[in-house]
Amino acid sequence: MSFLEQINQYDPAEVGARIEAMGQADVERALAAERVRPEDLMALLSPAAAAFIEPMAQRSHRITQQRFGKTILLYAPIYLSNECSNGCLYCGFNATNKVPRRTLTLDEIERDARVLHEQGFRHILLVTGEAPAKVDEEYLAAAARRIRPLFSSISIEVWPMGVDGYTKMVEAGIDGLTIYQETYDRTLYEQLHPFGKKRDYDYRLITPERGGEAGLRRIGIGFLQGLGDFRTEAFFTGLHALYLSKHFWRSLISISFPRMRPAAGAFPPPHPVTDPELVQIICAMRLLMPDAGLIMSTRESAALRDNLLPLGITQMSAGSCTAPGGYSDEDDAVEQFAIDDDRSPAEMAEMLAARGYDPVWKDWDEAFLQTGSQP
Repeated sequence: MSFLEQINQYDPAEVGARIEAMGQADVERALAAERVRPEDLMALLSPAAAAFIEPMAQRSHRITQQRFGKTILLYAPIYLSNECSNGCLYCGFNATNKVPRRTLTLDEIERDARVLHEQGFRHILLVTGEAPAKVDEEYLAAAARRIRPLFSSISIEVWPMGVDGYTKMVEAGIDGLTIYQETYDRTLYEQLHPFGKKRDYDYRLITPERGGEAGLRRIGIGFLQGLGDFRTEAFFTGLHALYLSKHFWRSLISISFPRMRPAAGAFPPPHPVTDPELVQIICAMRLLMPDAGLIMSTRESAALRDNLLPLGITQMSAGSCTAPGGYSDEDDAVEQFAIDDDRSPAEMAEMLAARGYDPVWKDWDEAFLQTGSQP
């Protein structure tokens, strides 16, 4: 059974009603559970759980310390292109936005990559808009091969591919995939994606499964907070993460928590998520997924990111730029969204150390997969 078949068994309206109906006893039961089940997740995301944020945060902190210690993996995105053929209403790359477009050459990609390498990064995320007719699989594979000697882990956040496409990425040295469903509400999804290949809800939903089948070692999911009701969105995100961890157990499953930020097009968030609600989502996800990577990007402010550290976060971006070529030169290409935390990688590492955390620049090497010769 694919996750598409599983999610189709749920009525989003009924899920929302069940979450709203959860009471204090349900939250207490979920907090006491040795293993959090989907029903417990509903309780942890409910309005009633708002009164239990402190015990949720304490348990989330204990679990994270037990599983990850006091380490934070640092990574950075490289935006290769802002070309896009989709009409996503909330995105600065929207094809209808009259903004400057740019696609980096391989030399320009390497130049940005070397800047990040010199700053200490060994984990990077290659990002593009969704325009496979202009930025295709061969381009991505060539980019990965060009910069592979500089990094221990290369992930991609691009358009959905088939198994063959992801297999090609693995062969080029890419080991991770990030793909957000944006919203699990099918009706809302159709409204927000009026045209383009991204309009295909079903194909996008099972993209992580194709990546897992191709052998990608890291799979990251999430929903864009601010588009739909955060309680039902977070429930389906958790359900999705559970499915992936069960069926692709060789892959590290991670969950990101992106909140909408200002972008070209000025699309206002229909359902803004507050700071306390973000904390509730993060803690609920940690209790559900003790071994998942939880990621916080530079979308959030420096103060908030610092305060979220003890609650379960294990990975953070640093010194990010969301415009192509933004690290090595200044251009007028549009950003996908505006970042908030503009601290340099060195400043992030200094902050982490001051709070008793170890900033980790590299936690993986391809040599781990190689079998040594027998004595």
